[in-house]
Amino acid sequence: MKTLWITPEGLEKLKAELDHLWKVERPETTQKVAWAASLGDRSENADYTYNKKRLREIDRRVHYLRKMLDNLKVIPYTPFQEGKVMFGAWVEVENAKGHKIRIRIVGGEEIFERRDYISVDSPMAQALLKKEVGDEAIVQTPTMQMAWKIRKIEYEK
Repeated sequence: MKTLWITPEGLEKLKAELDHLWKVERPETTQKVAWAASLGDRSENADYTYNKKRLREIDRRVHYLRKMLDNLKVIPYTPFQEGKVMFGAWVEVENAKGHKIRIRIVGGEEIFERRDYISVDSPMAQALLKKEVGDEAIVQTPTMQMAWKIRKIEYEK
């Protein structure tokens, strides 16, 4: 089951997306559909077909975002989190081969378009949670097990 948490920044980004879709993209696309429909035969009208499809995609995303925003719980930074890996943390880890990565633990709705964000529900995040600098996290995936040493923990305040 997906944890319905989100960082304050993630919430603002989703709200901005919803606002843009509703106030900019949807009116523009609706106008294009009306224009294309006014040309007559819709069965062979590519503009009409494409923009009608785009309008359905926008409406589907708007519906999803509205429903999702009502259910998400914003988890802000608190000083209690310092020193431990918790939701919203930037964590630098290193494996036995010396490979370092820096990742941020966020909600599942925030990981898209960001290679350095991982979901709090992922095996890596679950292994890291509540650990401190110097601790080792054993990440168990369906295909392998890997050990990562925590080098640094930071939070956006």
